[in-house]
Amino acid sequence: MSIDIETARKVAKLARIRVEPDALPALAAEFSAILGFIEQLNEVDVNGIEPMTSVTPMRLKRRDDVVTDGNQQAAVLANAPDAREGFFAVPKVVE
Repeated sequence: MSIDIETARKVAKLARIRVEPDALPALAAEFSAILGFIEQLNEVDVNGIEPMTSVTPMRLKRRDDVVTDGNQQAAVLANAPDAREGFFAVPKVVE
């Protein structure tokens, strides 16, 4: 698959990347190379192969799923502009 300069310009705009007009041909060539690599990957037969998350077999360390308050109340409230009785104090919105 080949990407033309206008498509490269559109992709750069959508990605909010400023690309100088003289750099657009190189960007289009890079996009074409990337898509060519993806087409090569699509040719690989992966039937019967299970997906894996790592190249080495390992299990993630697990911890008990326990709900706590984090024991950080004082540290969190230290960032608040106004805290009262252990809570954030906010201006009254509805009367």
